Amino acid sequence: MATPEDTSQDKAPGGAQRGRNGVLMYLAGLFFAVVLTLASFWAADAQSVWQPGIPVLLAALAIGQMGVHVVFFFHISSGPGDTNNFLALAFGIFVVGLVVFGSMLIMSNLNANMLPMDRLMEMQR
Repeated sequence: MATPEDTSQDKAPGGAQRGRNGVLMYLAGLFFAVVLTLASFWAADAQSVWQPGIPVLLAALAIGQMGVHVVFFFHISSGPGDTNNFLALAFGIFVVGLVVFGSMLIMSNLNANMLPMDRLMEMQR
């Protein structure tokens, strides 16, 4: 057990690894990030993918890309030592989702209440 004066057990948030294992983690993350990026470019231009399904595929690849960054580069896991980091990340994702969903809701409501273009042009004459 570490005493208050003992700093040998101190670790930076996220538990970043040092040495060869840390480099291998970063290289694995880089590999997965490049593969997912290339897959996204392929999916956007592919003719063999059902066209209405392309946005869903791109969203899935983007979520995978975010997962790669969180695990391999931010070193955030659901382990007992990373509980606060994990909860902060979950709360941040929740807030961003709320802002995006609320913005989409407001924009769709504004779009539904807009005058049709022909009526708008009549009013300007």
